Amino acid sequence: MRLLRTKLVLMALILAITSSLFTRAVADDGLLTPILPDALHWIDAPGGLPLQAVWILGAESKPEPYLIRVQLKAGGHIPPHTHPDARNSTVLSGTLYVGFGASFDESTLVAIPTGAVYVAPAQVPHFLMAKEEVLYQEAGMGPTKTMFLKR
Repeated sequence: MRLLRTKLVLMALILAITSSLFTRAVADDGLLTPILPDALHWIDAPGGLPLQAVWILGAESKPEPYLIRVQLKAGGHIPPHTHPDARNSTVLSGTLYVGFGASFDESTLVAIPTGAVYVAPAQVPHFLMAKEEVLYQEAGMGPTKTMFLKR
């Protein structure tokens, strides 16, 4: 319980501190600004989670569309968690394994290959696994957050 709370606090702190690094695709004048890979500021997940992430659009705390990219390391697992909003995820490279439920059950994982999309409904517990390095992109409408289930 204490470890989970520590992980959540660290996640919140890192997101707050790095909010100034978030890249915007729309300039103040409303015109499109391309976001090139070199402009992305990847951050390591706190608490030893096997991933890096970057906010491309939006902000976690604002009621606006957002876009996040996540790189899950080979052999990595993300334990059961929920989000207050529905997330639409597209696998950009590799195969992501997704399961739904309050406990991690490898037998229920579904392979989501490169180019495929899946939706994690709001408040529905889900978990992820990567056998190889996976890059995926999540989109939704904020505000949002990630809430890990108690173990």
